[in-house]
Amino acid sequence: SNRQALDAAGANLVALCDVDSRRLGETAEKHPKAKQWRDFRRMLEKQHSEIDAVMVSTPDHVHAPASMAAMEAGKHVSCEKPLTHSVYEARRLAEAARKYDVVTQMDNEGHSEESMRRLVESVRAGALGAVREVHIITNRPIWPQGMNQMPPSRPVPEYLKWDLWLGPAPYRDYHNGLHPFKWRGWWDFGTGALGDMGCHFFDAPFWSLELGSPETVEAEQEGNTELSAPKWSIVTYRFPARRSADGRELPPVTLKWYDGGKHPPHPDGLPEDENVPDNGSVFVGEEGVLVVDGTSDFRLFPKSRRKQWTSPEPSLARAPDNNHKKDWLQAIQQGRKAGCDFARYGGPLAEVVLLGNVAIRAGRTIHWEAESLRAKNLPEADRYIRREYRKGWEL
Repeated sequence: SNRQALDAAGANLVALCDVDSRRLGETAEKHPKAKQWRDFRRMLEKQHSEIDAVMVSTPDHVHAPASMAAMEAGKHVSCEKPLTHSVYEARRLAEAARKYDVVTQMDNEGHSEESMRRLVESVRAGALGAVREVHIITNRPIWPQGMNQMPPSRPVPEYLKWDLWLGPAPYRDYHNGLHPFKWRGWWDFGTGALGDMGCHFFDAPFWSLELGSPETVEAEQEGNTELSAPKWSIVTYRFPARRSADGRELPPVTLKWYDGGKHPPHPDGLPEDENVPDNGSVFVGEEGVLVVDGTSDFRLFPKSRRKQWTSPEPSLARAPDNNHKKDWLQAIQQGRKAGCDFARYGGPLAEVVLLGNVAIRAGRTIHWEAESLRAKNLPEADRYIRREYRKGWEL
C-alpha cells in the first residue's frame, strides 16, 4: 500500500528492498526498472547516488536501524508508525534527523487530513472548554497476543532471508505464522496493540492539547509475558499542567488507552444513546465532549453546544491534497519540514505511545524523567526503554 501511495504522490521508485523474494517479485512486476535488493544496507551503499529518499515499511523492530542507516547516508526518510520499537530508538531518530538535516515523516497518515487540522483548531479555540480527560479505544489486537512460549521451529522458507528479517532482534528460530503479519504480538519484533494504533489515535490529543511528556504511566493488563504483549490492556498517562505555545495555561490531563475489548465508562456529558467508538477517542471538556471516530472525524456534544459553536478560521497549514506522502515529498522539494517529522513531532509522539509498553512490561507505575530517558523510580525498566541489540545491528 505504501508503494501504491508513493506512486500516486509522484515518487519515482528506483530501488526495491525486501527480505521476502515473493513479495519483492510482486512489487518488481509493477516497477521493472527499479533495482532489487534483499539487504537495505547494500542498497544504500551500491545505489547511493540514485536514491534521494527512503520509505521504511518493515516490521517495527527494523524501523530504527533502517531509518538511521538512511539518514546517515544523507537520505530523506518516511517511516511507518510507531516509528520505532523502543522509546530509546525514538529519541535517537529525532536526534539524527536534526544532525543530518534531512526531511523526515512518521507515516501516521491521519495527521495530514483536513479533519485533523479542524479538530486541533477547534479544541485549541475552546470548543470543549478546558480538557482534563481523554479516552482512546481500539479493537486491536486482531492477531495473537498473550503467548508464553514460542511455537515449534520450522525450516526457513527458501524465499525468506531469515537472518536479515531478524535484524537487531534476539535470534529466534523461524516458525509459521510470524511473517508477514503476526509478528506484532511478539515483544522481540512488535509493539502490540498500543504500538500498532497508538500513533494514529494519540495524534489528535497530543497535538491539540500540546501534551508533551507524561509524569506517570501505569497499566492494567491480562496475558502479558516476557515473550508477548497482553490480551488486553488499559494504560493511564498523566500529563502535567503546562503552558501552550501561544501562552495559555493548560490544565493537567489524564489520558487512558483501552484495547482488547475494553471500553471506558460512559463519559459525563455524552448522551446515553451515543456510544464511544471501537476505534477512536473521546475528549471530555468542561463545556462539551468530542467524539472522534478513527483518527480525526469528530462530533461535538451536547447538540446545543454544537449549534452555538462556530469553527475558527483556519490557522494551521494544510497538507497538499490531505496526503501524508505528498506532504513529505513536497517538503523535500521545498526544503521545509514535513508535518510529522521525527525531531519536532513524530519522535516525541512515538516516545509517549511506547512508554505505555514500558509500563505494561515493568508491571509498575512509571515515574517518567523525559530528559534523561529513564523511569526515575524503577531502574529495572531500563531494559524495556532500550533493548539489547544483536552484534552488528547496534544503534
